Amino acid sequence: MNPKFILYFAWYYGFYIILRGPSYLVASLSLPLTLLFMVTIFTHGTLIAYAIAGGPIAIVAANSINGAADAAFFRIQIRIQDLFVATRITSQDYMFALSLSYLVFSLPGIALYAVLGAYFKVFMLSSALQIIAVLVLLTLTISNLSFIIAGLLKHIRNVWGITAILSIIMTVLPPTFYPYTFLPQGVIYILSISPVTPAAVLIQGIVGLEPFQVSMIFILLIETVILTFLGRKFIRWRE
Repeated sequence: MNPKFILYFAWYYGFYIILRGPSYLVASLSLPLTLLFMVTIFTHGTLIAYAIAGGPIAIVAANSINGAADAAFFRIQIRIQDLFVATRITSQDYMFALSLSYLVFSLPGIALYAVLGAYFKVFMLSSALQIIAVLVLLTLTISNLSFIIAGLLKHIRNVWGITAILSIIMTVLPPTFYPYTFLPQGVIYILSISPVTPAAVLIQGIVGLEPFQVSMIFILLIETVILTFLGRKFIRWRE
C-alpha cells in the first residue's frame, strides 16, 4: 500500500475540489436536505430524527456512487490509469485513494448533519465512533460498486444518467429517511442488496431510534468484501 499517494490524492480530489468548486458541494447536499425538508413537512416533524440519522448515509452513498463517473472518465477519457499502471501504484492504492476522496468530500455534509443531530439530540458523542465506522464501511462498499459500474462501461456518455438513477434508488428506497420497522422483515433483507439498507438499519439502532440488528453488521461486512473483490476484477487495471 502507498499511503503517501492515497493521502495526496484524497486531499487533491476530496478537499481541494471543495475549494475549487463549492457548487459541487451544494449539489451533493441538495437531495438529502430536500428529503429532510419533505419528511419534516409531510410527517409534521414526527420523523425528523430518522431523516437526520439518514442524512450522512445519503450523502456518503450519493457521492460514492457518483464516483462511477469519475472512474470511467479517468479510465476512458483521460486514461489516468495508464499513467498509474506504469508506476508502483497498485489498483488497490488507486481504489482506496478514490474512496477516501469521496469520504473527505462528504465531510462538510456529515458535519452539517452532526450539528443538526446534536441540536435535535439524535446523535450522541458516545455513538460517534460507531457511526463513523458504518460510514467508512459504506463508503468503501459503494465506491467499489462504482468501480464495477465504471469497468462495465465502454463509453462515458451514459454514466451520469446511470449514476443519477442509482443515487436516487439507493437513497430513497432503503429505510434511510424512515423507520426500518415500517417494512416487513423479508422486505428488509431484499432491500439489503443495496449496502445502504444495512447501514441505515445499523445507524437507526446505534442512535436508539429502533432495535439494533446485529445481523446487519455481517451483511454490510460481507457486501464490503464481495464488492471489493469484484471491484478489483472490473477496474481493468492492466499491469
